[in-house]
Amino acid sequence: MAKAIMVQGTMSNAGKSILVAALCRIFRQDGYRTAPFKSQNMALNSFITRDGLEMGRAQVTQAEAAGAEPDARMNPILLKPVHDQGSQVILHGEVLDTLTAKDYYRMKSKLRPEIMKAYDSLAAEFDVIVLEGAGSAAELNLAPDDFVNMGMAKMANSPVLLVGDIDRGGIFAQLYGTVKILPEDERRLIKALIVNKFRGDISLFADGVKILEDLCGKPVAGVIPWLDVDIDDEDSVTARAEGRAGRGGGAVDIAVIFLPHISNFTDFAALEATPGVGVRYVKEPYRLGDPDLVIIPGSKSTVFDLLRLRECGLEAAIQRLAARGVPVLGICGGYQMLGESVAGDGETEGGGEVRGMGLLPVVTEFAAEKRRTRVTAAALAVGGVLAPLSGAALEGYEIHMGVTSLRGGRPLLRLSGGEPDGCQLGSVYGTYLHGFFDRAECRERVLNALCERKGVSLNADPFDFAAYKERNYDLLARGVREALDMRLIYHILEKG
Repeated sequence: MAKAIMVQGTMSNAGKSILVAALCRIFRQDGYRTAPFKSQNMALNSFITRDGLEMGRAQVTQAEAAGAEPDARMNPILLKPVHDQGSQVILHGEVLDTLTAKDYYRMKSKLRPEIMKAYDSLAAEFDVIVLEGAGSAAELNLAPDDFVNMGMAKMANSPVLLVGDIDRGGIFAQLYGTVKILPEDERRLIKALIVNKFRGDISLFADGVKILEDLCGKPVAGVIPWLDVDIDDEDSVTARAEGRAGRGGGAVDIAVIFLPHISNFTDFAALEATPGVGVRYVKEPYRLGDPDLVIIPGSKSTVFDLLRLRECGLEAAIQRLAARGVPVLGICGGYQMLGESVAGDGETEGGGEVRGMGLLPVVTEFAAEKRRTRVTAAALAVGGVLAPLSGAALEGYEIHMGVTSLRGGRPLLRLSGGEPDGCQLGSVYGTYLHGFFDRAECRERVLNALCERKGVSLNADPFDFAAYKERNYDLLARGVREALDMRLIYHILEKG
């Protein structure tokens, strides 16, 4: 059975996901077969594995860092919010039900054996499992039924590293308060503290380390500096929308519409990382400006988000740009919005028919059955601005609950099974393929077409996104390894 170590936090966005990725990379570098594990994740950013199962993207990132194939067992429960009080529940990679929060908590106890089934199966195949908690380790009102923080640590018999975020301030209250508020049996599970996201001269915090150790009675395993690495986590899309991340100002200006229920924003990670390309996340029409390409991304609530774009004026702004010949690309939910209408079945999107943007001659009907599959595809004869895309090879995955029918235009892609995908009309394009820009051939053809239309050049060598990610995983691991007392980490891992 694998040895286990768990990362829990004092709050959401303390850096748990990134730290788990770092430890996965470090253990891999040190020769251990390593896998991440998060019993329950709540996120709209998901991924389809090679066997057609759905899991959270954070655990995919961690698996990549570990050099392991992403596996739905690494995230046995995924909650995808569909409204303020309910979520679609994904169990072992497949849709279980859509439940209100109250109904989900009523049936949580039945899921505990399912979690251990996934964990035990992974633990039999790997040397080390790095577990991740969720939110705060001290959610006392949720403790009786907890199986994601201390409850999971007990189930896996795992020691815990408790992480606090010094960038937000209040690091002493965060760590001391979390440790002291826990019952004694759970307090004993915490074997070390970690101070994360430190800016400035770490030597100036030496007294702070001693104070924390004296207050909490736990060793501080390290103070991790603010690391300049490009690795996605669950909160990074919010940072992009608020202007704290993303790269504007490149030779090519791409505007991604920030939807209230945006999903699978990692579709644009390769574009963001490409030198000379500026990717902006736009919430308001006055910020849209005159981009070279508009992308409408996926959404977990297509109808709601479409109506929101209509109310705030972004729909009209996108229509005006399309009328001027600015290329517009819709992916998954964004593709559905570009059509003539979307209709729900009463459960998935509330029922009734809603007028679409009218930029593509397609209609979409929602149904309860979800399509989940990895695919390869080839672009057909493409017209408009993106004509150079014709014949390009693509690879990605589909994950949607709607069936879209063409009423005109032409398909955009041909899937490997022979079936068509998407629609194109003029310089408006739609597809269900997530990962559209991940392959270099497709990405470069699109960017070169935009440059030609604009009369500019990227002046860059072909960009290898896979190698770029690997470099960033190594940079992350190096920064964390240098900051942590790895002898202590390995002692904790060995002793449990």
